[in-house]
Amino acid sequence: MLQRVSLIVMGLVLIFLLISAKPISSLIDGNSIIIDKLEIEILGNSTVGKYTCSNLLTYRDTIFLNSNVKNSLKSEISMGNFDCGNRIMNKDLKTTVKATTFPKSTVTITNIKAFGNNYKCNLNFRITDKILSYQNLVLKNTKETIEGSLAVNFSDINLEPPTKMGGIIKVKDEFVIHFILHKV
Repeated sequence: MLQRVSLIVMGLVLIFLLISAKPISSLIDGNSIIIDKLEIEILGNSTVGKYTCSNLLTYRDTIFLNSNVKNSLKSEISMGNFDCGNRIMNKDLKTTVKATTFPKSTVTITNIKAFGNNYKCNLNFRITDKILSYQNLVLKNTKETIEGSLAVNFSDINLEPPTKMGGIIKVKDEFVIHFILHKV
């Protein structure tokens, strides 16, 4: 009987502890952000319509705002993992960005600071053998994500936009790199 009462008491204590436990996000102060995933989208237009290619990476990291400890993120992106919605477009993207020669790109976000309800940062994006650098890039802050976009031209990184059917279908030179940091 005493053993049964002890088990019931221990069970009640365990239930109380689980109910009163705070989620991990509330254990981190307001100057920290926990990132769970990184998503990169390439958005553009062609003579036949719009296209979107995306790559979702599991990426776990913590950003400490207003700190010199860890105020940056760096991630490698496999160019072969982009999905454009169909096999032909996937192949065209890999060919355009020279994925066999340059299989990985790198995104580095540094000096992240509060900017009203949003953030500002410095961003370096290495694609092929070119590095695109942006200072004071505004990142939109939502409850679940931090997002930023960059307008880029294929010509900025010495690449030719793809064409098909003898030039009847052409991809426009300008495209947008949209990156989304998913919060915990």
